Amino acid sequence: MSTRVNHYQAAPALVNTLMNASAALKKSSLPPALKHLIDLRASQLNGCAFCVDMHVKEAKMAGERELRLYHLPVWRESPLFSAKEKAALALTEAMTHIGQEGINDALYHEARAHFSETEIAEIAFAIAIINSWNRLQLVSQMAPGSQDAAFGLERAGLE
Repeated sequence: MSTRVNHYQAAPALVNTLMNASAALKKSSLPPALKHLIDLRASQLNGCAFCVDMHVKEAKMAGERELRLYHLPVWRESPLFSAKEKAALALTEAMTHIGQEGINDALYHEARAHFSETEIAEIAFAIAIINSWNRLQLVSQMAPGSQDAAFGLERAGLE
């Protein structure tokens, strides 16, 4: 599959802005493991093969257990995720698939029971940023794994 549009070449200033937002998020209070779960779950929901590939490799390299990666699509039923992680994943799903009601009070209050206002804001930005990347990749159709060398992902040891 060839790339339709290369956003990095066609709109470098805009890509750099989104990359800077991603870099700023890495300096937030969000634990990297939670950020990986958010990125991967949103990418799964959006059907972004490039991003699923990337975020599985990143999570694996950061020490995430493989079984948790396999359980992510069924996180509600899985005993492998904490209540705090499940609150973040529920918010990820709601913000990725925005319904008529948006983010209802019950969902917000459940997240707020586990996270500070700052953490909620950082989670919301993490979800918004990964959804932006997913949507760009869905347009470009970059091949999964095609940027592994650029991002150092070949070290994940996954084929």
